[in-house]
Amino acid sequence: MKAWLLKDFGLDNLELGETPTPKPGPGELLVKVGAVSLNFRDKAIVDGIYEPHLVPKPLIPVSDAAGSVVEVGDGVTRFKVGDRVNSHLYSRWIEGTPKPDEPAYCFGSPLPGGLAEYMLIHQDSAVGAPDNMSDVEASTLPIAALTAWYSLVDVANVQPGQFVLVQGTGGVSIFAIQLATAMGAKVIVTSSRDENLDAVKNLGAWAGINYRTTPTWEQEVLKLTDGKGADVTLDVAGGDGINQSVLATKVGGIVAQIGFMTGQTSKLDLMPLIFRQTSIRGIAVAPRTSFDRMNVFLNEHKIRPVVDRAYDFKDAKLAYEHLARGPFGKVVIKIN
Repeated sequence: MKAWLLKDFGLDNLELGETPTPKPGPGELLVKVGAVSLNFRDKAIVDGIYEPHLVPKPLIPVSDAAGSVVEVGDGVTRFKVGDRVNSHLYSRWIEGTPKPDEPAYCFGSPLPGGLAEYMLIHQDSAVGAPDNMSDVEASTLPIAALTAWYSLVDVANVQPGQFVLVQGTGGVSIFAIQLATAMGAKVIVTSSRDENLDAVKNLGAWAGINYRTTPTWEQEVLKLTDGKGADVTLDVAGGDGINQSVLATKVGGIVAQIGFMTGQTSKLDLMPLIFRQTSIRGIAVAPRTSFDRMNVFLNEHKIRPVVDRAYDFKDAKLAYEHLARGPFGKVVIKIN
């Protein structure tokens, strides 16, 4: 089969080549991949800044895929040939709390990912793709949508009328806006681009703040919430910005720490954290059962993914470059 192979760190070392088509073992599905979507994790893996000691070489990258089952191994009962399925990042995290070794069983590193014509997915970790979504749309769900869902529902239990603060307009953030709005929350979005802030209001965002022109954006959040702060903040930036997230969140509120786009380390100011009694919760996607519940909600509320652009398979490197520039929503690569 044709596959993109990461032979060393750096985008120049991602090469289109051929590798044997895998055969499904007991409980496994062979999936003909229709599309994959890129997350910041995928870029960080290629760049060599995401758990580089776990990355095998060569590696078929990209965790998030949608496609059709073309062959099943012995003992498969959850799916049949012809079913459309999604991959799930943590291939062994099915429900409850994660085990300490879950990162050792992630698609896209260290397990082979979906940037190929075929991939293997165990029936227990596969998720039925929504019938009303194309493979391009469904491929955006496994990390971006599910991370937002888990943060809002399983962790924060967002209720109608609450304030949700969302950073940026990338994949996780756009889904968070759509999901929180459907839950009846008032969503405040930060971005460096006024045109993106205008666009998210069409998705249901209640207010927007340009953090370039308003560098003390946490103060603006307090003004918008009558001094209270957001009930939950989704922090995708990381770095020292965590301090502004704490100040923008209500006393006793939750900061869902999702990303690390501005840095994997931070200098945390403890006194505001202590006085505001803020909970900072690290988020690493979610179990498969949460994915199942999310798809029901997406169907009920007719939520469709926002795809910035879908690239052809041969143009995978251009998709990575697009991701690096900062998309509005998701960047997808079509395999077929």
